[in-house]
Amino acid sequence: MAATQTTAPSEEPVIFSPGVISSSAHESAPAFSPDGLTVYFGRSNSEVALILESQRTASGWSAPTVASFSGHWLDMEPAMAPDGSYLIFASNRPATPHGLPVDGEINGEMRPGKGANLWRVNRTSTGWSAPSRLPETINAGGSIYAPSIAADGTLYFMRPAVASRRFQLFCAAQAADGYGTPVSLSFSDGTNTDVDPAVAPDQSFIVFGSGRRAKKDIDLYIAYRRDGGWTEAEYLGDEVNSRTSDAEPRLGPDGRTLYFSSERVTSVALPMQESERDLVVRKMITWDNGLYNVWTVDLSPWIHPSDREATASARANSAGPKADTRSQATTAAPMRLSNCTGRN
Repeated sequence: MAATQTTAPSEEPVIFSPGVISSSAHESAPAFSPDGLTVYFGRSNSEVALILESQRTASGWSAPTVASFSGHWLDMEPAMAPDGSYLIFASNRPATPHGLPVDGEINGEMRPGKGANLWRVNRTSTGWSAPSRLPETINAGGSIYAPSIAADGTLYFMRPAVASRRFQLFCAAQAADGYGTPVSLSFSDGTNTDVDPAVAPDQSFIVFGSGRRAKKDIDLYIAYRRDGGWTEAEYLGDEVNSRTSDAEPRLGPDGRTLYFSSERVTSVALPMQESERDLVVRKMITWDNGLYNVWTVDLSPWIHPSDREATASARANSAGPKADTRSQATTAAPMRLSNCTGRN
């Protein structure tokens, strides 16, 4: 089924479905059905993590309900196959029946019972199948997170680097018996913390979060596929990133709308007017409180270099001497990698 535009893409980030999808809790990782009419996403606090489901209606998004395959364990980060036939998510549920929840680690700190492996549910005529755990080729450890699925079935995900224990990005080609051996992406060597890959269905580009900028939290980056390799990672600019954490990127079904989680809050001019205060309080209660909410922005200027150059030039002319953080993208040299197809 053809992709339907889920929201009107904006050149500046805007909050996604405030008070419904984006709430007073922590929301992340929206995964849309191919027609854009259903979204699965994570909602959590410090103790509970669920995957919720919402339907698009004429008046907006419906009140979310717990997905049929979630609600018993710590479930998060759903990723939809581009054709909608299956969904992969991260969960701490036991690897074997009657086993214990998976232990994990974050940046070298052990988290008993709060790790994650990747699980799959298949679309059936009556809904979703029972979850099945991905093979040990993928789940080689208890900290496997952030799946993303290409059109050919190649799986991208993150797990701790062997040496640094920082998160590193990997991909594994789909094979007849599951998946091939995962290989790390060339721009993600474990030196920096790299998280949450969101790959284009044709693998022409990938958006991800990283802590590689000094004095910044996790920010969003993009890399492009060129001549069988990946370009160097490129900062998505201050137009997309904020002064707070920006992570968990996901692509909408149109392939050009970016959804991501951010701790940003809306700015308020001081002193506030009386007419503004009630609105500010209502927003704080419903979503605008500094926890992760889902935001959305049009990624087209980054996908199409000519659009990016035109946008950068226009902004440079209007902003005077301020440097454009995106101007280095078009000259990034391609890097070779083992790209999940066996080529080096």
